[in-house]
Amino acid sequence: MFTLASEETYSDGQIIFNENSSGDWIYVVLSGSVEISKMIGKRKLVLEVLNKGEPFGELSYIGGIKRTATATALGETTVGIIDRDTLDQEFNKLSSDFRSILVAVVRRFKIMIERVTDFSTRSEARIPKTLSLSYKDKKSFQTAYTSNISGGGLFIKTGTPLPVGEMFLLKLQLPDIPDPLKIKCTVVWADKEEKDKDRHPSGMGIKFNEMSDKDNESLQEYLKPLIRR
Repeated sequence: MFTLASEETYSDGQIIFNENSSGDWIYVVLSGSVEISKMIGKRKLVLEVLNKGEPFGELSYIGGIKRTATATALGETTVGIIDRDTLDQEFNKLSSDFRSILVAVVRRFKIMIERVTDFSTRSEARIPKTLSLSYKDKKSFQTAYTSNISGGGLFIKTGTPLPVGEMFLLKLQLPDIPDPLKIKCTVVWADKEEKDKDRHPSGMGIKFNEMSDKDNESLQEYLKPLIRR
């Protein structure tokens, strides 16, 4: 079986780790069950339920990425944390080429998950609308515009999109509202090639991760009459 460094017990509904959190420990279910889920907009999508003997958290370890989903205990659940030294020794026995292939597979899988999630949020109407916004890249604050928006995300027109998976703070200016909305976002897809200036401009698709209740209410109030048209 697995060589364990320690064990942890969680009560029903307790979070083991959150989506988008840092951490690369790999766990294995010793007793009880673990729910793996993602948030799509405000809806929780259960991806799978793991039972005794099943490991989880391996994507973050192999790919060096943030958690792609949330792990929650179902009932009283005990998990083992797989010993990191043993894990590193076994992983490092693989050839560098094979390790590179595994890392590439994990990162592509992460992009696929994000694109499927973005597609799922498209059940919310995408409204053609030009709004001013700003965000900070690694160098400075950038001013840009959106060409469409929904309650779950938007498209930013830019010739220098951020990398897929990049998380950042967006400031979105709505008409007749003095202060911009502050929204934590993730880039779910990006395209630097401008195939059609009007129909397919270069830019990036953004998923909303988190905003205050007040800002969310302002956004929904702004979108409501536009959706009805």
